[in-house]
Amino acid sequence: MNHHLRHWRTSTYTETSSTCVEIGEAPGLVGIRDTKNRDGGTLIVDRRVFAAFVASVKDAHR
Repeated sequence: MNHHLRHWRTSTYTETSSTCVEIGEAPGLVGIRDTKNRDGGTLIVDRRVFAAFVASVKDAHR
């Protein structure tokens, strides 16, 4: 089930990398999948959980 995820995109930081993920959006949700294996499955998380994860990663790199 894809929860009608749309607007898939990859990070601009992965332009030179051969390994990356992309995210898609649905109301209140974020989907995360492997760019090289889009049919391999999608991790779907609450938008607030994803935002907290991103903030934590950014804080770790300061």
